Amino acid sequence: MSTSLVTTSVRKVRPRFSWFRTLSTNQPENGSPSPAETPAEPRPWKDPGGRSVLLFPGQGSQFVGMGHGLLRYPNVGEMFEAARKILGYDLLSLCLNGPEEDLVRTVHCQPAVFVTSLAAVEKLNHQNPKAIETCVAAAGFSVGEFAALVFAGAMSFAEGKRALGVGRPTLPDSFSLALYAVKVRAEAMQRASELAPGGMLSVVGKAQAQYKHACLLAREHCRASGVDEPVCAVATYLFPDGRVIAGHRQALDFLRHNASRFHFLRTKMLPVGGAFHTELMSGAVEPLREVLRKLEVRRPEISVYSNVDGKRYMSEGHVRRQLTRQLTAPVKWEQTLHEIFERARGERFPCTYEVGPSRHLGATLQRCNRKAFDGYVHVHPTADDEP
Repeated sequence: MSTSLVTTSVRKVRPRFSWFRTLSTNQPENGSPSPAETPAEPRPWKDPGGRSVLLFPGQGSQFVGMGHGLLRYPNVGEMFEAARKILGYDLLSLCLNGPEEDLVRTVHCQPAVFVTSLAAVEKLNHQNPKAIETCVAAAGFSVGEFAALVFAGAMSFAEGKRALGVGRPTLPDSFSLALYAVKVRAEAMQRASELAPGGMLSVVGKAQAQYKHACLLAREHCRASGVDEPVCAVATYLFPDGRVIAGHRQALDFLRHNASRFHFLRTKMLPVGGAFHTELMSGAVEPLREVLRKLEVRRPEISVYSNVDGKRYMSEGHVRRQLTRQLTAPVKWEQTLHEIFERARGERFPCTYEVGPSRHLGATLQRCNRKAFDGYVHVHPTADDEP
């Protein structure tokens, strides 16, 4: 029997939201060992029936208008006000009004998806608090992993915002420091994208498609065209026969023009500004590593799964290492879903909530595990569907 989702901490599963209150009251007393020093508690088996999983989307899920009506929910206004102070611009206005060409820029999009996804969790907590109280696992796609870790209590009070140069907003440090880390990540990835322009190509292939071989031929084509050290590699494993390939645009154009040769059924360029999760993002690694070094990171209170290998985070050091590696490593989303939802025949599936601007993760879940998808719900980051 799988021990992935059906296990959870012996600690009582507490509501994450208002996660502000939960985290701010969950600090070690003076003289107590820090969470990093405390041995991991055993996680006994628990029936997943009646429990929930939260999935947080990533860049590319954004749209102008997200966040509309969410200020009615507790803490959401404070979240956007904190974002204004930390980012230096009005994120709420950008989300609601655009323009789209500004919202899609990496430097703006990543903080926007992070904040609106956590705002959608507040909406879910208002509509269905049991979904939060019974949550046993979370995962996030790319930048969504930061939202999943904040939700799970893994990013908490640091030695001080003074080290980061962040002024104190009205929210606890868990949200503010994580948002600051997302800001640094987005700015570093934006710079890397401008220094080494690239793109991302979504591919759905036949069973005989050989993605790595196609990337090899694309790199050879680039070299013959005069591109030094060309990059073209699988950047995301979405679902069986579904991949995202990223790299230099000449390589992606080669793949598109030779799609039938490589047994690709469909190809589509993604609305992102760089070749994320490839070596073209190597320039962003050190800025992110530096800011993560300054943050206090906790072992997540619930299971959170890493994009790098699809496995659960086990310690604070593990979180820091994997978040840094994630910049240049492929996102193993298909493997993550298998790890979360694999179970014995007849074992019940949890309810799954995608909290954020799109249904993209639900679509991948449907491709990977139709039975798990039967319990899928999308929590839209607007209040338009409210009565």
